[in-house]
Amino acid sequence: MGKGRLEAFSDGVLAIIITIMVLELKVPHGSDLAALLPLWPVFLSYLLSFLYVGIYWNNHHHLLKAARRVNGAIMWANLHLLFWLSLIPFVTGWMGENHFGPVPTAGYGVVLLLSAAAYYVLQTAILADNGRSSPLARALGADLKGKLSPVFYLAGIALAFRWPWVAGALYALVALIWLIPDRRLEAVIDETPE
Repeated sequence: MGKGRLEAFSDGVLAIIITIMVLELKVPHGSDLAALLPLWPVFLSYLLSFLYVGIYWNNHHHLLKAARRVNGAIMWANLHLLFWLSLIPFVTGWMGENHFGPVPTAGYGVVLLLSAAAYYVLQTAILADNGRSSPLARALGADLKGKLSPVFYLAGIALAFRWPWVAGALYALVALIWLIPDRRLEAVIDETPE
């Protein structure tokens, strides 16, 4: 399978994930601004999840563009990532509908943590195929953001049971850290043949 086909499939799945999330936003019954107030936790959880899916889409694009080719291990690692990302609409709705309650907020963090782990597995599979001395390996380097993110997710999961809003803030902080595309990968995209 070519990289383009894998990327197109992944783009389609991510588009469906965003569509499912937006369909979960319910129209308020009132016609004034006060009718929107009860919906703010739902919208806030949607906004955070939209950012996460967008970040994964962007970095996934750069990662695949930097890869030389796709093999079976990469395809399975990609499906593993898409599985965890496909759970984002569920935990988004659960957290928003329950106003960032402890268990739903911890569950959201678990899905974020496992999505990050799956992205790491995909990245590792691509590195194994490209070689440890490839431009991609050099671009990824120490990957400080990749190492810090799981620490924040684990802290958020633990804190969710006592202070769910602090956990939500930690999840938002990780999203802000990743909001800027991974420039390390952008540099090697031009070096990698399609």
